[in-house]
Parts: sequence; C-alpha cells; structure tokens
Amino acid sequence: MLRNFMSILKNQEMEQTPEAKMEVRRKFLRRRTDRCVSLIAGKMYPVQDWSMGGMKVTADGRMFNTHEEIDVTMKFKLREDIVDVPHRARVVRRSQDSVSFEFLPLTADIRRSFQQVVDDYMARRFAESQMV
Repeated sequence: MLRNFMSILKNQEMEQTPEAKMEVRRKFLRRRTDRCVSLIAGKMYPVQDWSMGGMKVTADGRMFNTHEEIDVTMKFKLREDIVDVPHRARVVRRSQDSVSFEFLPLTADIRRSFQQVVDDYMARRFAESQMV
C-alpha cells in the first residue's frame, strides 16, 4: 500500500504538461513542490524547480554569466526544520527572468540532505492523505 502511495505521489509531480513530458528525458526528476529559496552572492532568489542535477531560479539573467561557477545555498522549509544545502553550481542558461544552474558533482552529504528534503515531502503528503 505504501509503495502504491509513493508511486502516486511521484506521478502527481509529473503532470502531463509539455514541460513534464520533456522531463522524462532528463537525468533527474524536476521538483516544483518543495518550499525553498536559494542564496546566491548574499541575495535570496525563489527556486522555480530543482533536481539532483541543478536548479532554476527566478532572477534577472543579466546578473549572471553563462558557464560562471558560483557558490549557492538552497534553503528548504521542512515540517520541523530548515535545511541549508550549500554547494557549487555552474550557470547553464539564463533569460530575462530566470537562471538555470547545473550542480557540480554532489558529495555524499549533499545527496543525503537532498534526500532528506524528498523524504520529508513524501512523509508530509502521506500524513495529509491519512487525515479525514
């Protein structure tokens, strides 16, 4: 039963929009449901989506250079905590209102932190589904 619930949650995240269909070809699933922001060069930017491979933030693309490597800290609001995940990323795309970053290779600690975020989301959704 728990496996069925988990697969339903994963499928709900991948709505069948043109963007979601494109995501099937991605190496990592893009997550849009987590509450998070990114701290870059001392400024907070809303995160539009993220995955184990990178993130897309709402920002003026003119403030960044393509291929530039930058220290970023993703801040996630979990049920009972705030998790900071500092890492290094490279600018891969930029537009007038967004910037996409590719994470440099992840350490085991960063992978664990990202997995903690995903696990918290799944646990929260499961708890919500049990409320009558």
